[in-house]
Amino acid sequence: MDRELKAPKSFESPKGTSVDLLLVVGEHSGDEHAAEMLLEMRRLNPELKVACLGGPKLKEAGAQLLYDLTAVSIVGFVEVLKHYSFFKSLFNATLNWIDTYRPKHICFVDYPGFNLRLAKQLKERGLSQKGGGAIGVSYYIGPQVWAWKSKRRFEMETTLDNLSVIFPFEVECYSDTELPVDYVVHPFLKDSYQLPFYYDSEAPVLLLPGSRVEAVGRIFPTLLDGFERALAEDASLEALVIYPSEQIKLELETILENRPAIEDSIKLSKKSETRIAARAALMSSGTMSLAVALSGIPGAIAYRMNPLSFKLGQWLVKIPFIGISNLLLDRELHPEFLQDAATPEALGATLMNALSETSKDHAKDGAEELRSLLNPKEALDASEWLLEKMR
Repeated sequence: MDRELKAPKSFESPKGTSVDLLLVVGEHSGDEHAAEMLLEMRRLNPELKVACLGGPKLKEAGAQLLYDLTAVSIVGFVEVLKHYSFFKSLFNATLNWIDTYRPKHICFVDYPGFNLRLAKQLKERGLSQKGGGAIGVSYYIGPQVWAWKSKRRFEMETTLDNLSVIFPFEVECYSDTELPVDYVVHPFLKDSYQLPFYYDSEAPVLLLPGSRVEAVGRIFPTLLDGFERALAEDASLEALVIYPSEQIKLELETILENRPAIEDSIKLSKKSETRIAARAALMSSGTMSLAVALSGIPGAIAYRMNPLSFKLGQWLVKIPFIGISNLLLDRELHPEFLQDAATPEALGATLMNALSETSKDHAKDGAEELRSLLNPKEALDASEWLLEKMR
């Protein structure tokens, strides 16, 4: 469903006389991860003054929310071009706010299409330290240079002061640059974090269509097709659909209105602090797919995007899988079905197979291997890392 997006011409002034830190976050997952980091930072330094372009989680963590970027998250070449004027206006408003109020430090969180352009402009305007200014620039959860646009690392070297990554192999990706890169604990593996899911053979099937409205509009019907095919084989199946915001909930409800045959077997639930039981999952390839993998839940990944964006992606992105757990393990822990391969028959059959004891054991082994690969004992804490870079 196409939406008309309107960017503000300016943001409100900061609360107080100065801003110690500006966080720029564009995804629901990044909002959650950055909020976890900020809560710990404010515990260590209660006087920290923070503003953000982010989402509701960062606001709850104590940041002044200048604009909710998570509400307009868009992915895909064609999709971004359709909203070019919006992003241009938003970019200019962000840059002007930084120029006017001069935060002492900026930390970008993921969202490289927007954030790396902003870092470049900060340097060109002489605002950042790399441009001769006073603003320090850090980056938490670095861009996936190992997947595409690998040469970005050389420009990052000239615009960023520090970078942290959440997968251990990523540090080596910058070995031919002078950019300081640190491996920090993946948010899912922090001692204080509780994974949102756990395996239960008696629980419903999870359907996880993602956190972007336009992507959900393409992916959720595909997941429903697969679930409906499995339901034809086992009428006792129930599905639980997790959504991150009311905006996504409305999109899900609109799609379900046209599926009366299966509506009674499906329940919508907002993502919360309470852990959710599941016996299997059909999901998008986003952050939550890694949470499913670490929880030892079997299932499959399905993904659909604009056909032209997909073709361009195939040309530019040179990786064997789109699911991060599959990439880390270098095998399909969760089978992937992209575009036309995501048929009702394929997804339905894979879902039924995921309900088997063999699939359960396979998923459990995969979760243990992932934890070993990520090895949080060798990583820094993100909050301590950023506070150190701000000194």
